[in-house]
Amino acid sequence: MQTTTPSDLSTGHKACMPPQRSLWSAGHGCKRGFTLIEVMIVVAIVAIFVTIALPSYQDSVRKSRRADAVLALQRIQIEQEKFRAECPSYAAGFDTARVCNAATPANNRLALATSSSDGYYTLNLLPVVNATQYTATATAVTSTSQASDTGCTVLTLAVTGLTLTRTPAECWTR
Repeated sequence: MQTTTPSDLSTGHKACMPPQRSLWSAGHGCKRGFTLIEVMIVVAIVAIFVTIALPSYQDSVRKSRRADAVLALQRIQIEQEKFRAECPSYAAGFDTARVCNAATPANNRLALATSSSDGYYTLNLLPVVNATQYTATATAVTSTSQASDTGCTVLTLAVTGLTLTRTPAECWTR
């Protein structure tokens, strides 16, 4: 049986207890630290948790980043309605300055950027623009994780007369 000496107490080290027979210590005296098997088991468990949790986490991040596209398309909608209140047709594109040309509606421009505020989406107005309709799209930038947002890489807002259509519908929900 081992005993505690005064030097062990002064250094703060605990003396070894008498050997105990167990599967882990196999009667070899004091056991300090972890065995390689124990460390490998912990690493394997952590790897399994990461494998399960990471895709779910990435999907949640992509879903939250869709708000960038939704906000950009809603901004286009508001700007188009303000534009239409002053011009005979909707704007056909974006520019650094607002352009209202009654003679050539295809040259009408909104003073908006062509990318969303956080840069995850590219914004566009489709060519069919007149006094009663327009279609705006937000397309995920290929160099971002949003390009992997299955089924929601392109969000569309279409206005025809008094009808507003948002597609794909599941991508617009909160």
